[in-house]
Amino acid sequence: MQRLGELFAVSSEMGEPTDPARRLLSDSLWCEPTNDFSGSSVGQFQPGAAGGANSSTGTGGEPVVNAWDFVLMLEGAILLSARATRRLAPNELSRASAPFAIRSHAAGHASPGTEKAQRGEQWMPLWPRPSTLDDVSALFGESRLQLQRQTASRPIEAARAISRLGTVRGIESFVRYGYLERNGQSTLAVPLGRIDVRQHPYSGLIDDLSQWLDRIHMRARDSYAPARLAHAERLLADAVLAALTKDNPSNPNPVRWQAVLQTAVEVESIQASGTAVEAGPIPPLRPQWIRAIDDGSAEVRLAIALGSAAARYNRSGWAVDPIRHHWLPLNGDRFPKFNVTEKRLANDPRVVINGRDFLSDCAAIVERRLIEAQRSGHRRLPLVAARRCGIKLKDLGLFISGRVDDRKVSMLSRALMAVRWDQLKHEHLSNASHSTESEIPVEAWLMLRLANLSGPLKDGREIPVEPAIIRLLQSGYTTRAIEIAARRLRCSGIRPPIQSGFADFESSRRWAAALVFPLNFGSVQAAAETIDPSMKGTSNV
Repeated sequence: MQRLGELFAVSSEMGEPTDPARRLLSDSLWCEPTNDFSGSSVGQFQPGAAGGANSSTGTGGEPVVNAWDFVLMLEGAILLSARATRRLAPNELSRASAPFAIRSHAAGHASPGTEKAQRGEQWMPLWPRPSTLDDVSALFGESRLQLQRQTASRPIEAARAISRLGTVRGIESFVRYGYLERNGQSTLAVPLGRIDVRQHPYSGLIDDLSQWLDRIHMRARDSYAPARLAHAERLLADAVLAALTKDNPSNPNPVRWQAVLQTAVEVESIQASGTAVEAGPIPPLRPQWIRAIDDGSAEVRLAIALGSAAARYNRSGWAVDPIRHHWLPLNGDRFPKFNVTEKRLANDPRVVINGRDFLSDCAAIVERRLIEAQRSGHRRLPLVAARRCGIKLKDLGLFISGRVDDRKVSMLSRALMAVRWDQLKHEHLSNASHSTESEIPVEAWLMLRLANLSGPLKDGREIPVEPAIIRLLQSGYTTRAIEIAARRLRCSGIRPPIQSGFADFESSRRWAAALVFPLNFGSVQAAAETIDPSMKGTSNV
């Protein structure tokens, strides 16, 4: 009423506007300058203009407000009154519902404050064209952020939902506000950023992780949860929100979607130590993730080959005994769950990946597979890639020479172990050309690779594996390993060009790790022809 008294002569019969009213209205609507502001404070409704210490060029300042801003704010607030905007459902909580109001989460902004001090968020819509009062009232009347039959209750879910509502209602963007404690214990509406409404071709990929994200979030909020789990969950939420809101839909950035999988693996690494195992491992992912993360680099191609590695693939395309069992103690191949005994992860001897040293992890997988094959009476390395996912020699040449990011390969491959490879199609894989700087590995390593194949050569020739080779390479005895491989090749009718060789300890470890990547069939034949050129005509036998 005080603000109305400044704008209108309320004591007169006609209630005519005062002299400054028109100038203040032009300032409120069109930002035209005026010096008719009043010195009244509006408190929490405009805390930046409340005055006080450090609020002006001097040590302190007086409150300054445009009376029209306050009046119009209250007029507009009538449309934002709480009402029954959500359908009644058995799994919904009984609580008041405000337009575009969701639960608070620290994702996506650098000033989260204390978790207990957050009182929710509200996302305010912006639209570029004038609208009638009835349309605006209808917009806020039906203002629910809905994902199919589920109501969006957190920022990540809201970011997935606004594209559907916004594109239909003409909303251009949302301003995200969080009700946080600032300036002592005052609860203020703090702007946390602007979210543009855009339809992203990869936004549906987050549906694969949505329920898992909710379970991880619940475990991270537990009072007994370790700090590293809360930190990892925060990084995962930040990566998901950045991919949904900051990525360009017309030119998606694979780095943002790689960050989602990498932070998910960080959470899974914490689970591997026995924390938050009730949430389960990373759920099955659709193969479109491969397209989203593919930046054309050798690291991605290596991760695809390693992530799809399994003992074999059946006719339906399902992986039989995938290498994910060497990373986590799991039950089942298709929709795995944690193998838990007495509310703790089971002690599985097949788990040989610790995530600390990628080269040692790769060599451990090869050694474990050879031991299991030897127990079953097989003389081959049971590691094959999904169809069209086998690695080529040029990419292995980059890995052996140390010109790839080992951590990137490790993180992406562990995430891609969850991909539904039975749904893989040709359009999910990139046809990007290889780097011109790459070259095939040295002949000594090709001999070692031919002595550790997953099946026969193109002419049906079998080369029995020797488990001692991987152990010798891990210990740095490359000369002895090469001699054994040469003897195996000669016994199979292949004439190697060298009989002995040498490599330093670090190179020897890389040679051992490179054996874990399944080769495509053409690369196996190319390696055999490189070692023995007389085999170039055997493919026609």
